[in-house]
Amino acid sequence: MAIASLGYVVAQTCDIAAWRAFGLDVLGLMEAPCAAPGGVAFRIDERPFRLLIEPGAREGFVAAGLECKNATEFASAVAALRGAGVTVTEMSAAAARGRAAHAVARCADPDGNAVELYWGRFQDYAPFVSSAGINRFVTGEMGMGHVVFPTTKLAQSHAFFTGVLGLHDTDQVTLKLSPEPDDPGLTVRFLHADNPRHHTVALAEFPQPSGLVHLMLEAGTIDDVGRAYDRAVRAGAHISSTLGRHANDRMISFYVRSPGGFDIEFGCEGWQVDWDRFVPTTSTIDSIWGHSWNFNYTLSTRVPENP
Repeated sequence: MAIASLGYVVAQTCDIAAWRAFGLDVLGLMEAPCAAPGGVAFRIDERPFRLLIEPGAREGFVAAGLECKNATEFASAVAALRGAGVTVTEMSAAAARGRAAHAVARCADPDGNAVELYWGRFQDYAPFVSSAGINRFVTGEMGMGHVVFPTTKLAQSHAFFTGVLGLHDTDQVTLKLSPEPDDPGLTVRFLHADNPRHHTVALAEFPQPSGLVHLMLEAGTIDDVGRAYDRAVRAGAHISSTLGRHANDRMISFYVRSPGGFDIEFGCEGWQVDWDRFVPTTSTIDSIWGHSWNFNYTLSTRVPENP
């Protein structure tokens, strides 16, 4: 498989100070040296950065960095994209170094969601020291966490990430929007990479103005999650969902709105799957308990209570 994990996420903002305060005071991340002039970068482990915020003309998502294991896998992924007629732009060596990578190739999925494929794992071996006392985030071979992309072209996007980039189906959640028996519902497809994390990419069947539905960060303990929830509430951040446990990946989490307009799922106890024993499933509920939703943004389509 070409894709090993989610390596990083890039966003842009008109208000770096707001992102710095959010990253440090709410999420408890560690500020890192930033390659983007005037930007801010955050780390959660031994990598130089995992979340990069660049100055820009708008608030929102820029790209998700998907890590390939080596140069051969990277070249294979780029060739597969070009063979499928996808436009691929390779970054300069200097720009790739700013991503802490040996090489980066940028493309977009059928909905225009930006993906940066890269290879070359840089580590500076500086210890992670949380700004809020978090002991650790769950990363390693499973990468930074996961991202959920919005899509109005679910079948095409699913084919892009599975048929071209080589991710595999984990499961899907289909939720009814009404009691009508012929209601087709709304679907979220969950896809895993070459690691035990339940999903690295998910595709949600609705648009999102910021360009990303959410980014998930997995902390080490439920106390880390509860304390982050308290910090978010104290800071006056928008809570998009209260605490709950998801049915499919078993994550205990809450969702908080970032300054970029997309949500951060902050969780723990995610299921690390043995893929040799796993059978893809369809779930009809999102959460076993909790997760009371309050999106507070306007979409051009209906959304369910538990997307």
